[in-house]
Amino acid sequence: MGMVSTVGMVLHPRRDSKEAIETIIEWARARQVTVLGLREEVDRIDCSAVAVDAASLAGRSNLLVSLGGDGTMLRAMRLNAGRSTPVLGVNLGKLGFLAEIDVQELPPALSAIDNRQYTIEPRMAVQAMLPGIGAVRAFNDIALVRTPGDGLAAVSVSVEGNPFVRLAADAVIVATSTGSTAYSFSAGGPIVSPTVEGFLVVPAAAHSTFNRALVLSIDEEVTLDVLPSSGRLAVEVDGQIAGYLNPGQSVTVSAQRSAAHVVRLGTTTFYERARRKLRVSGSAEAD
Repeated sequence: MGMVSTVGMVLHPRRDSKEAIETIIEWARARQVTVLGLREEVDRIDCSAVAVDAASLAGRSNLLVSLGGDGTMLRAMRLNAGRSTPVLGVNLGKLGFLAEIDVQELPPALSAIDNRQYTIEPRMAVQAMLPGIGAVRAFNDIALVRTPGDGLAAVSVSVEGNPFVRLAADAVIVATSTGSTAYSFSAGGPIVSPTVEGFLVVPAAAHSTFNRALVLSIDEEVTLDVLPSSGRLAVEVDGQIAGYLNPGQSVTVSAQRSAAHVVRLGTTTFYERARRKLRVSGSAEAD
């Protein structure tokens, strides 16, 4: 008997996923495998997937399939955070770092997973408690971002209770190694292998002589205090606004090991995806 008895689908909110859904359902029907989908997603699509809530999708599935791009994959990972269920990313649009296959590769990929012919890439997360909001978790980044018209993000950065630097910037980003190729990279941060157990603190457009990334151990905590001179800051969790912080408030961010498990089938490597997506070409002087 194969590994997969129940497949859970997480869909992109806009991209056409009909072909991918039909492929999964046809594969599952031939093997008497149950297919689940989030109620609010499958109700808008004519398919035979069983509509369930988020808790049931995460709890009942022994394989999650993300149909979309990196944003959909991050949502599937957050939905499944803390569980050992593997997540397969299927790319429906632009090349993503997290997606493993394209739609046409779905049947052999599902069969390979069912036969346990795959590897797992554990992914860490960063997490925090937001005042008045509660716990949040991100697989790319948590960022304190200036609100247009409200002034700069003035933030004091402390590690393990030890003050390190006071920043004035457009944003202060706390990124996982997975998120090093996202917002952190655009702010000048380094590319970090997703296998590295550490996280980054990166200022975006810093208005100070210190504008470098800080690399922390996975076992350290970083506290971001919003200074009196700061404007109101939006807290973005994997690019989505989760709340706001005012001057005088603070947030402490810590890391969580192996918060999600991404399926890898050996078709590409992180470095191949990074070279293609970021268009890494190197110096002409090297040729």
